[in-house]
Amino acid sequence: MSDGPRALVLGASRSLGLGLVRELAAHGWQVTGTVRGEGRTPLHDLADTDDRVTVDRVDITVPDELAALRDRLADRTWDLLLVNAGVTGADEPVGDVDAAEFARVLVTNAWAPLQAVELLDGVVAPGGTVAVMSSRQGSTGLNTRGGHEVYRASKSALNQLMRSYATRARPDRTLLCLHPGWVRTELGGAGAPLTVEQSVAGLVATIETHRGEPGLQFRDHEDGVVPW
Repeated sequence: MSDGPRALVLGASRSLGLGLVRELAAHGWQVTGTVRGEGRTPLHDLADTDDRVTVDRVDITVPDELAALRDRLADRTWDLLLVNAGVTGADEPVGDVDAAEFARVLVTNAWAPLQAVELLDGVVAPGGTVAVMSSRQGSTGLNTRGGHEVYRASKSALNQLMRSYATRARPDRTLLCLHPGWVRTELGGAGAPLTVEQSVAGLVATIETHRGEPGLQFRDHEDGVVPW
């Protein structure tokens, strides 16, 4: 791979994660993106045509797989760790959601990303950036309309866990909770105003703007501050 800062993007097989890998590589980063399964994905196709991109495999909901990934990467350091994870569910009141579905969303959107951050902490370079894909729907202050209650709760939990991690992280580390905007993805739906390309261009610009700024920030794809 060519010289350049190194990025590790977890959850990059398609959609927003794949777009982030492509955009980072276009900005000169060396990028390793991860997929969950053994099958071929669009990320593999990208890696075949761009020597800045490589592929690894991990399911971030499985701690043993995260530990194995950490061991495989132990001889390298990364300037950016970006955890892109998200599932949604039915838009219904929490009283209509059973415990198994509630747990599925909270585990995937909050617990698993912080498991990844904690387990991979040691491979992030001094002064590096740790970012997670949050959402403005995780903002308590902006929740004036309700809806998507479990998804909102999971992203609020993610932000809170990042806040707790920030109290223990190295003081020179840049920490970002990122809101990608309303994007035309499986989660965002066909009516969303932003393309993946528009969202990731803004997200990468925001990441690059704040490199080297210690502390935790909640920012959107236009580098605006999102209320907690």
